[in-house]
Amino acid sequence: MKYAIRMICAVLAAVLLLLPAAACGEKEDTLQKVRVCEVTHSIFYAPQYAAIALGFFEEEGIEIELSNGNGADAVMSAVLSGNMDIGFAGPEASVYVYNEGKEDHTQVFAQVTQRDGSFLVARRPDADFDWKKLKNTVVLPGRKGGVPYMTLEYVLRKNGLDPANDLTLDSSVQFALMTAAFTAGTGDYFTCFEPTASMLEAEGQGYIVAAVGEAAGEIPYTAYFAKKSYIAENEELIAAFTRAIYKGQQWVLSHTSEEVAKAVTEFFPDTSIELLTASVESYRKIDAWCDTPVMSEKSFGLLQQVMQEAGELEKVAPFDKVVNNSFAKAAVG
Repeated sequence: MKYAIRMICAVLAAVLLLLPAAACGEKEDTLQKVRVCEVTHSIFYAPQYAAIALGFFEEEGIEIELSNGNGADAVMSAVLSGNMDIGFAGPEASVYVYNEGKEDHTQVFAQVTQRDGSFLVARRPDADFDWKKLKNTVVLPGRKGGVPYMTLEYVLRKNGLDPANDLTLDSSVQFALMTAAFTAGTGDYFTCFEPTASMLEAEGQGYIVAAVGEAAGEIPYTAYFAKKSYIAENEELIAAFTRAIYKGQQWVLSHTSEEVAKAVTEFFPDTSIELLTASVESYRKIDAWCDTPVMSEKSFGLLQQVMQEAGELEKVAPFDKVVNNSFAKAAVG
């Protein structure tokens, strides 16, 4: 009898031990996986990482599967092919696709950054840097037709330089290889995101001399987009996704740079908290992050102006076709 009681107790104990695991399994099963492809991996996207790390997506029933596309063109290709559900890159990619006449084109539904996130890095410190110093130099600006490239051209024109004749913008180096090319001796300057810029400075391999976003002003820089068909078939999911991002935006703006750095450190395991904090502060100083995911028609118009001046856009795309603000507006309330 005593043996039977002991056996019953042992079985009950085993069942109780399994209950938490079963509950976790049920929770995981209820989460809907969403494949997101980001244009690059940078602390510039702190609101996104904060939303993942702090469980804002889980609260909305979403599990994020994140990958790095290393360029807006690659991100867009992944979304159009169906290999990714949502893209996170410059809105220019959606403008290009719409103007190509695709029926199932992509729509932007949530904006995250409102300025260029790249910094101009030189080979030597220059406390008195002026954009005119770029005359007769070689700059690595990224892919021609991408927002980083076009925004840099816009800044150069604002400062009296002709991008085509006064300097060399070497776009032959792929975005993902620019840092390695610069540290190996290619170019006089190059543009890169944080925390790469601060890491190079700490290592004495490059020095931040200017913030492109600060010089360019407000422009819709990075946003989420998906194919029209995907949005139509997953309206509740897109609404939940946008709510999570909005929570991430609000959290980042209401916490200190060090708190943000600590919250997202799992996404940058090889970067110290000190460097991450400095990187977050760099973006905070130039007002890089939007306080809501809603994109304004005025800023979208400026983006297309920049694209036209760069010679990359022949026809302006209608705001209401490329941008779907309904989810962002609902998230903000």
